[in-house]
Amino acid sequence: MDDNPTSRAFLDQLPLTMTFEEYGGFEKLSYPPEKLPTEEAPAGHVPARGDFAYYSPWGNVNLYYGDFSYSAGLVKLGEIESGVELLDNIDEDFTVVIKKMD
Repeated sequence: MDDNPTSRAFLDQLPLTMTFEEYGGFEKLSYPPEKLPTEEAPAGHVPARGDFAYYSPWGNVNLYYGDFSYSAGLVKLGEIESGVELLDNIDEDFTVVIKKMD
């Protein structure tokens, strides 16, 4: 996780059980229970494979398994350290538990 106010606000909501769905052929998205603050965030981000991000206009978090172009309102939360290739072949919705590691 990156160290920024948006990432910290997401971490404060953990643990979370989230269901992700396919979107656009390059990302999986889900909605946290509460919207995240973006006051100190950059205006946007160019997502790359492995990025974990928050799209403020819709209030969803995204797991990127492909690259995409600049998106206004997208805040990078961190990166997937391993296993991003597993997202390539998941075509249906899936549920995961996200929790803090010690």
